[in-house]
Amino acid sequence: MIDYITRKERLQLKMKRKQIDVCLITQNVDLYYFTGSMQTGYLAIPAEGEAQFFVRRSVVRAQQESNIEVKPLGSLREFEATLQESFTNLFNEAKQASRKLIFATEFDVLPVQQLQRLEVALPDVTWVDGSIIVRETRMIKDAYEIGRIQEAARIVDIALEHAISHVREGISEFALMSLIETTLRQHGHLGLMRMRGYNQEIITGMVGSGAAAAEPTYFDGPAGGRGLSPASPQSASRKRIELNEPILIDIGCCIDGYVIDQTRTVVIGGLDDQLTHAYRVSESILRSTEELLRPGTLCDELYFLALEQAAKAGLSEFFMGYGADQVKFLGHGIGLEIDELPVLAKGFKLPLEAGMVIAIEPKFTFPDRGVVGIENSYLITAQGFKKLTCSREGIISIHS
Repeated sequence: MIDYITRKERLQLKMKRKQIDVCLITQNVDLYYFTGSMQTGYLAIPAEGEAQFFVRRSVVRAQQESNIEVKPLGSLREFEATLQESFTNLFNEAKQASRKLIFATEFDVLPVQQLQRLEVALPDVTWVDGSIIVRETRMIKDAYEIGRIQEAARIVDIALEHAISHVREGISEFALMSLIETTLRQHGHLGLMRMRGYNQEIITGMVGSGAAAAEPTYFDGPAGGRGLSPASPQSASRKRIELNEPILIDIGCCIDGYVIDQTRTVVIGGLDDQLTHAYRVSESILRSTEELLRPGTLCDELYFLALEQAAKAGLSEFFMGYGADQVKFLGHGIGLEIDELPVLAKGFKLPLEAGMVIAIEPKFTFPDRGVVGIENSYLITAQGFKKLTCSREGIISIHS
């Protein structure tokens, strides 16, 4: 059972610390997290008391799904009056104190045009960025969320093993990805993986082999893949898989909105010495990171440790991408979105906390040759960590 009251109260505590009167939730994923419904509208959460979900479409469905009281939104021109009616004491107290109410919303995802409409509709409100407090609230997962991510991990393992049984010389990346996606869908994958980052999109992950996997692209990851065309320059292409080249299978699965993220390295035949060495270093980095996966460890400490290990192995120039296209992180939070907090990167002094779920992905990119690496997803616990990924590790070699 999902504890929506605790989610709301955790956000309200952060609001009080920031002296925010109301947090207006606008984005679909955030609405789903706090209400259980993804219908179009605005969720108003006051710093104290009960929240109200003002819905434009569909009110009927929101009333069926939402764990927060639902009211019709009506015209945006009347939104101020609607809020005053719902939060009378809050507006009266602000008026008596001759101050403006402070409203927070998700500046990281709310279009400027929509924010400007809200500013017109609520002229006596001061708007501040509530992105961080919303994302930090979602950063700590409850038992329901962890259970959904674990189920996604189980299904990804089924899809991986099914795909491996069909890997053969000459099969295209796209055909292999299609096999994976079909299996995932048959087991309940929603068919999408949500990302919060602006202009960042993801399908079900990527299958890339040899040089195609190593091609740089706009996607903010160590391996994007060639893709089918410049209209979608990532993931699987029509390239046919060859002997003795690395096949990177970096895939996820979305169950009831929650995602898992994992990567495995496969080869038909065997990898050369340099690629084999790089893969072993990626596993070594992962094992060293696991030793520090416990509450209190600073996120950037894990990133710097990985950089040191890559340097000692003589592989710095290939770590997490190549040249100007190297990415500057080791791992990232996952949940309802693939790019949640925390981030294992420079400048993130945030200590690990129990309840965080993090995907850690040390990888090495070799131009014109391919990408090798591994990625597991972990739950931070009070005692240390629990690995949620359940697929076998090591270079998965297929005999031709």
